[in-house]
Amino acid sequence: MNKPTVHDIAKEAGVSLATVDRVLNARPGVREKTVERVQQAVRKLGYVRDLSAANLARQRRYRFVFLLPDTPSQFLKSLNEAIAEAAGAMLTDRSEIRTVPVSLKDPVALQRAIEELERSDVDGVAIMANETPMVRDMIARLKQRGVFVVALITDQPNSERDHFVGIDNTAAGRTAAVLMGRFVGPRNGRIAVVVNTMQARDMVERRIGFDEVLARDFPQLTALPSVEGHDDHALTARITAQCIDTNDDIVGVYCAGAGLRGVSQVLRDRGLQGEVVVIGHDLTPHARLALTEGVVDIIINQNAGHLARSAARVLRAMCDGVDVIASQEKIRIEIVLKENLS
Repeated sequence: MNKPTVHDIAKEAGVSLATVDRVLNARPGVREKTVERVQQAVRKLGYVRDLSAANLARQRRYRFVFLLPDTPSQFLKSLNEAIAEAAGAMLTDRSEIRTVPVSLKDPVALQRAIEELERSDVDGVAIMANETPMVRDMIARLKQRGVFVVALITDQPNSERDHFVGIDNTAAGRTAAVLMGRFVGPRNGRIAVVVNTMQARDMVERRIGFDEVLARDFPQLTALPSVEGHDDHALTARITAQCIDTNDDIVGVYCAGAGLRGVSQVLRDRGLQGEVVVIGHDLTPHARLALTEGVVDIIINQNAGHLARSAARVLRAMCDGVDVIASQEKIRIEIVLKENLS
């Protein structure tokens, strides 16, 4: 049996081809009863629209922007490379992707980035930023202009964002706690927790999950208050060293965000490899080296390529008005050990 066409829909609904076109493209000027009649014909005939052909016929192009922190993080470097790769692959699908780096510590720079986005002709924006009033306002202003917004890696649940692309960070924190407890074993002691900043939702959620499981299942271990490295490796090294100097019973370090380079350097300098269990996030070149050397025991990873492709696909789906494929866009938590490095 041949696939139904717009001609079949027009005949079934008793309307013109122009009316079918207006309904399928959600354009105004069609009475509600007529819209319903066309939609009933679509459902009855099982019509599936060829969005690629329709967009080609209309010369439709998709313009997406990734707004990312401007930091020296190796993970951000990997993410930028993955976005560039995804952008190249999507050119044939009439999608244009560009990245906008911005210093999240500089409110003036962030405001300029927001104003530039508002002046741009964009269909969707993926944002990786701390959850602040300024960012929430930016998302609201983009939504008022009809721009689709995806929160990337760190969520913005109190904003008007359309979707979140990233791992379940609370589950990642719980996973880190289970692994920490089992790797430390029967020893009593304290766990140092190093984060970028507690303004970041992903850091908060990882900390909540970590504390929940550690308190419930490993009462012999005590998680110390979070110390913030602010994406500064030298600062992270100093605060890690201070934490070890102040507490002589440190048996583990949970590096919940960027800063593993600083943490690893302190442990190397003090010869604590094998004595202090270290769990970090994101499989960067420094993380690989630290795993290989035995300075770091476990890395909890999220695939940068999957993140980039997923954010682009989600934005495209929302522009097309189709459902997001949940199973395809689920970012999985990966546990990496020295023994399974590839």
